[in-house]
Amino acid sequence: MRRRTVELAVVLTAAMGVEAREASLRARESIYCAPVRVEVVGVGMGAWGGARVPPLQTKGGAPEEKFKGEEGDVVVKDFKFRDGETLPELRLHYRTLGKPARDSAGRVTNAVMILHGTGGSGTQFLAPQFAGELFGAGQLLDTAKYYIILPDGIGHGKSSKPSDGLHAKFPQYDYDDMVAAQHGLLEHLGVEHLRLILGTSMGCMHSFVWGETYPEFMDALMPLACQPAQMDAIRNDPEWKGGEYATEPRESLRTALDLLLIAGSAPLLMQKNYPTRDAADKYLDEYFAARMLGLDANDLLYAVNASRNYDPLPGLEKIRARVMYVNSADDFINPPELGIAEREIRRVAGAKFVVIPISDATHGHGTHTWAAVWKGYLAELLAVK
Repeated sequence: MRRRTVELAVVLTAAMGVEAREASLRARESIYCAPVRVEVVGVGMGAWGGARVPPLQTKGGAPEEKFKGEEGDVVVKDFKFRDGETLPELRLHYRTLGKPARDSAGRVTNAVMILHGTGGSGTQFLAPQFAGELFGAGQLLDTAKYYIILPDGIGHGKSSKPSDGLHAKFPQYDYDDMVAAQHGLLEHLGVEHLRLILGTSMGCMHSFVWGETYPEFMDALMPLACQPAQMDAIRNDPEWKGGEYATEPRESLRTALDLLLIAGSAPLLMQKNYPTRDAADKYLDEYFAARMLGLDANDLLYAVNASRNYDPLPGLEKIRARVMYVNSADDFINPPELGIAEREIRRVAGAKFVVIPISDATHGHGTHTWAAVWKGYLAELLAVK
């Protein structure tokens, strides 16, 4: 069997016994909502919440240009990281959609911040399965009503990152640093309070950090696809050369992408869309070709390592915002059968936790960017004043 088919076969073996697992989940508490049916054309995969191979499509066309918004950069001088390291200039890139509305005191009253996952960027939320479901006229986050802020986290997108030139000498940032930088960005934009923070994957974890660090800063939190608790092929590759490589260490990056593919997969959906060896091989060729393009080993190492000390568990009671916390039952990275999320979220006053059952509409870990599946819960969260 060819390597590409073996790789996909490893992913698809996770589908064995999935019906029994789903039955077990349904037998538990009422947090498990009914499956949602969504008509889509094409399929998207990726452990980094937003990468698509091939490009995602929905009927009605892609709304990327419609929701282009405005881009900008903030340069923070002498940014001090939590471990004491300092960067003379930290660049924070962002995109905004809509316009800020202000009260009689001049305070912004309609700001919403949406936070991306590991390896992603704010631009990913312009994809049709997200923007096309939320940002349009009359939709839940209508840009005529809300001021949407889409930051690129430290080490991601167009913000400062190791591949800019410092390589392995770039400060070892963590989630606290990333949230502090986001807070500074909001200050620059004149935003003192948020109507909502919605975060996917890494952004989901950031939302818990936000809720504990700045408990009065937001009205509501919507974490999607993470755990409220703690959670190395590249460095072992001689071609990594201590981070000072002239060309990317491709074999170790390939191994990393193998693992990310498995972790972010949705076995039932993959079996449905790639039922033959030729279909599987074609998908893997496209996946690796697209993901290798522009991938930097140091950027990936830093992004993954940023979660090393993430642990909101001791401070969950500090959260004051309303919380609608959503995971999906086919999320390999955050398996609901562990019971961690549903147990610990009870410590947040008034929080609601939902697990979306496996269906044709779910996409494993990547369900967090398919807004049609969970937007009903966002509507419920926004309806509370």
